[in-house]
Amino acid sequence: MAAAPLSLTHCEGTLAICRLAANAPVPAWALRGTFQSITRTPDELSIVCDAAVVPREVHAERDTTALRVTGTLDLGTVGVLAALSAPLAAADVPIFVVSTFDTDWILVHRARYDAACSALRAAGFPVHEPAPSILN
Repeated sequence: MAAAPLSLTHCEGTLAICRLAANAPVPAWALRGTFQSITRTPDELSIVCDAAVVPREVHAERDTTALRVTGTLDLGTVGVLAALSAPLAAADVPIFVVSTFDTDWILVHRARYDAACSALRAAGFPVHEPAPSILN
């Protein structure tokens, strides 16, 4: 049986993508709101969270919105991000991806959101508008 085609769901709300020093503690503000992704590497601490909670002095891209791959993906599924990122790259839409156990989230700057949706739809990926807000 063939896998169901990929579709995406727009999640209303505004996210920020923050960069802190690698040795910075996870700030309390990063744990507020309904969406948090926190990744520490030897080089940085990256936080994706509700934009409204991020202090002004934090280095961040603050005006992003999220498209979530609809449903739950099997961890053995291959090529999901390649299939979705190719039309976005061709349309000159930068993305930031957050992957979870269940699915992938594609973050795009609000100014490029319409271009992202057009490119994805043209490539055969439905984009459902809007989902009940889980952000902000």
